[in-house]
Amino acid sequence: MSRIITVLLLVLTTSLTTGTARTEPLTIYTYDSFVSDWGPGPEVQKRFEVRCGCETEWVAVGDAASLLTRLRLEGAAGNADVVLGLDTNLMTEAVESGVVSEHGLGQMDFDLPITWDDPVFVPFDYGYFAVIYDSEVLAEPPASLADLVSGGSGPDFIIQDPRTSTPGLGLMLWVRTVYGDDAAAAWEDLSSRLLTVTQGWSEAYGLFLEGEAPMVLSYTTSPAYHQMVEETDRYKAAMFPEGHYMQIEVAAIAASTDQPDLARDFLSFIGTPEFQNVIPTTNWMYPAVDPGDALPSVFRELPTPEISLLLEPDAVAVHRSDWIREWQEALSR
Repeated sequence: MSRIITVLLLVLTTSLTTGTARTEPLTIYTYDSFVSDWGPGPEVQKRFEVRCGCETEWVAVGDAASLLTRLRLEGAAGNADVVLGLDTNLMTEAVESGVVSEHGLGQMDFDLPITWDDPVFVPFDYGYFAVIYDSEVLAEPPASLADLVSGGSGPDFIIQDPRTSTPGLGLMLWVRTVYGDDAAAAWEDLSSRLLTVTQGWSEAYGLFLEGEAPMVLSYTTSPAYHQMVEETDRYKAAMFPEGHYMQIEVAAIAASTDQPDLARDFLSFIGTPEFQNVIPTTNWMYPAVDPGDALPSVFRELPTPEISLLLEPDAVAVHRSDWIREWQEALSR
């Protein structure tokens, strides 16, 4: 997910193609920022097309949480060959909806904080959700999740909707993991400091950079962009002792594909340095395979959570609707 650069230039629906010998392109559904001019999409596309001697078409489908909805609506008649950008919180629902297929690649090696062995999904990056704050505006950021939830004195925080955005879903699950059955009360307390709830990450981060609020929900890796590209450490991640919720982004073969072999080739390509080395400085996340010296030093210097939080995909699938309803009701009180 390029998560940072010039978010107002977001491409809503993008088709990135180059000349090739094949007449039918491999169609890849992903989220908006991945295929933006500054995102991984253009370089990944170029490298894969050289590798496969084929053509690819990239279709942007809003934020990542919208991908599953689009796949469900299209069903078997859909155009997708590959879906790239779901995360672990949506994996079970995607499988149960019948919109993805097993990849048949066997065991693949990844460098993730958890062991990975899944017959359907291939991880392509990961990160940790965090409150990013403007240190020139907010001298004393929240020192904990509890401080964030109950310490506000007015609207100063921008978040995303868990129904349409994977960061928004991640925050909802973060609060649920830490507070359990008291999550609704925590959301009621937090609601007083929410400036707005956006549909996706890009809109939220754009408002933050425009100075609409001193805090936004993003990733611990977001400051890496500002440090490397803008040469500033103005924007920082607030690290919380309760832990930070993890996101692992994944790709899968769409059940609607009529090019399963080429789709499988793309998933295999994800694990190569050609793909993985693009991720850090375009999607501003940790690559799923450690690139060694190719990883910019700023990523190794970023603060990492002392506690990593992640619910099982099956648990999220069972409870997500109820927890979203709980979130809606709490914020409406």
